[in-house]
Amino acid sequence: MRRSLRQFGAVAATLVLSSTAVHAQQRLVTVTATNLAPTNSIAFAPLHIGFHRGIFDSFNIGQTAGAGIISVAEGGSGTQWQADFAAADPTATRGTVGGLLQAGQSVSQTFLVNVGLNRYFSFANMVVPSNDFFLGNDNPLELFNSSGNLLMSSILQTSNQIWDAGSELFDPAAAAFVGNNDLRTPQNSVVSFNFAELAGFNGLTTGAGYVFDSQLTAGQSVYRIDFTSVAVPEPNSVALLACGVLALVPLARRRGRSTNA
Repeated sequence: MRRSLRQFGAVAATLVLSSTAVHAQQRLVTVTATNLAPTNSIAFAPLHIGFHRGIFDSFNIGQTAGAGIISVAEGGSGTQWQADFAAADPTATRGTVGGLLQAGQSVSQTFLVNVGLNRYFSFANMVVPSNDFFLGNDNPLELFNSSGNLLMSSILQTSNQIWDAGSELFDPAAAAFVGNNDLRTPQNSVVSFNFAELAGFNGLTTGAGYVFDSQLTAGQSVYRIDFTSVAVPEPNSVALLACGVLALVPLARRRGRSTNA
């Protein structure tokens, strides 16, 4: 009987510890995006994000932009970017944060992330007005360490980190937010840094009703992504599982007594 009790106790402990170990990898991660650009300057389309295993790479500097990043840079929808992400890493946690983000505005979204599996972070969003400008990381960023702790609390983007997809010719009449974004002319170039060209939109009325004035200088902060991470509260199911298994111990004791009798 004593051996049976020990076995039941071992089973209960194993089940509880296994469930707790899996649960400990789950974190509630809040992503906050803030537009730091000057008033009447650039705005940003919805922020496309993903937590993953470090295997998704949506673009590379000096190379031709693929359909995924073009879907972000030309119009901001990011539909193909999200599809490419899902295909590259089916276990990733993906989503979008906010809508059009104008100067001084912030928006937040919380995601349930398995930080033991998806330690890396990728993002992309369109800069407007533009024909094909965007923000994003050309290599996955390691956001969590092996213990599930944040390695960085924020990502700061400056004017020098604004990308030109090289997929569409500069043309204010065809630019998103100030023109007809359907009037696109292919550029057939490569991904590069470029913020100076934004001044070419100065004096144009934006879709939000303000007169655009870039005001951007080299190294100026334009965008920030902040992260907070908290443990997911222990689910009741773990406690119920433990109680259910432990409840079998008295039953085993009674059976043992009946056998001895």
